[in-house]
Amino acid sequence: MATGSTRKPLFSAKLAAPSRLADTVSDAIAAALFDGRISPGEPLPPEGEIAKEFGVSKPIAREALRQLSAAGLISTQQGKVARAKALNGEPLERIYGYAVRSSLERLREANEMRRVVETGIARLAAQRRGKAGLAAMERALADMQSSLGDPAGFTEADILFHIGLALATGNSMIRVQMEGLRSVQREVSELFSRRANRTPADWNATIDRHRAIYDAIAAGDAELAERKIIAHFEAADIASLEVVGKLAPAADGTA
Repeated sequence: MATGSTRKPLFSAKLAAPSRLADTVSDAIAAALFDGRISPGEPLPPEGEIAKEFGVSKPIAREALRQLSAAGLISTQQGKVARAKALNGEPLERIYGYAVRSSLERLREANEMRRVVETGIARLAAQRRGKAGLAAMERALADMQSSLGDPAGFTEADILFHIGLALATGNSMIRVQMEGLRSVQREVSELFSRRANRTPADWNATIDRHRAIYDAIAAGDAELAERKIIAHFEAADIASLEVVGKLAPAADGTA
């Protein structure tokens, strides 16, 4: 990246009222990150240069960088230049994680959200059938099979499958959303693992439901993909309700 007075302006923005200057600066830098003018891992201009380019004070530039760091778009370290980060679902994952661990009601809501969101994702995945997504789902199915009886390994394979579902759409924002939902998946999977009566047949039934989703997407059948993922969530809901029924008294402090 060129430096000094000969460097062409990297950002573009119309400055707003003073109270919102930091927001305007962070929006302009974010736009440069999203449209590829700054690549993941690439350093941003120094704080002073950013302030000069926007015609704002260094504290305003510093606040803008703080906002971007909090959003997970850049990494900052004391005494070092800020660097762009690859767009991912880590910030969302933290938020959802706090929510689902706070109460069973939030967990129910989050799982309901997954059902609504992933139904549409399955349709789009079947329409587009991105190769990277299909490959990830195939790998996840193999990992599930090899992780039978291993809750932690099975959970990670399950998460990979749903990330693959998102990748198959070719939509980066959908990928970010699904990455953010990993904490929800992980919490639900841990609940499943607490079922004392979970049999090998239960584990295999879960694999079969995922394989049916994959087959529908690989075949390009959007209607079938939607039906299969709805059926998967209905089965998962029954299992989770069994566990929640056992945990609810303890969670309410009545046991």
